[in-house]
Amino acid sequence: MKVVILAGGFGTRLGEETDVRPKPMIEIGGMPLLLHIMKIYGAHGFTDFVICLGYRGYMIKEYFANYALHRSDVTFDFRTGETAFFNRAAEPWRVTLVDTGLETMTGGRLLRARRAIGDGTFMLTYGDGVADVDVADLVAFHRRHGKAATVTAVRPPGRFGVLDIGEEGAVRSFREKPANEIGWINGGFFVLEPAIFDLIEGDTTVWERAPLEGLAARGDLVAYRHRGFWQPVDTLRDRRALEAEWASGKPPWKVWSR
Repeated sequence: MKVVILAGGFGTRLGEETDVRPKPMIEIGGMPLLLHIMKIYGAHGFTDFVICLGYRGYMIKEYFANYALHRSDVTFDFRTGETAFFNRAAEPWRVTLVDTGLETMTGGRLLRARRAIGDGTFMLTYGDGVADVDVADLVAFHRRHGKAATVTAVRPPGRFGVLDIGEEGAVRSFREKPANEIGWINGGFFVLEPAIFDLIEGDTTVWERAPLEGLAARGDLVAYRHRGFWQPVDTLRDRRALEAEWASGKPPWKVWSR
């Protein structure tokens, strides 16, 4: 089953981080965020990837074209002109990189990559978020329900403190807003049937609008509730939070062994 990753957005809220590279190439623990996501899927045995490129997509192409150089130790022998890799990182992956346009919306990117995706059930997620989702269980859930689409529902991280303010502006209490007060939201990590392509009109189609709304309206969308770790990288604060988790030595989304 193929895994499609949307990696073409601008990531404007990350400021200077995305002035020079696409958002999925922001590093966490010295490794691009995109690689973290791919390793999550790879740990569950899903290793055939289709990556939808857009903004600075050539940087992602360059990374995979020189994957061994980026991920291994290397000796350059200038006397003989030989290059030798050791401690070589070798992933059992197949990676297809598709240029889906600079301004194309999320649904349009999916449609542009249709030829590479093929005619079978496939997975889809965003190139800017990690989770400890049990991907194999997610796929099994999708198959049991027999719908065109499954979305992973998550609780958003609590971001803001809640103030109880009385008259004259006095703060009666303060507490951090718990994640479960907001309800369930779209966490990515979709499983989809090819029938969903019929709901995408073209480049301007936003996957999260008409297609998902239409699927929900006709009862063809189910939610897989994920109660574990989930974290998007929308801001510098988010990136720093993931860096701190990685530095702890036990990042929750690291479900791979190497």
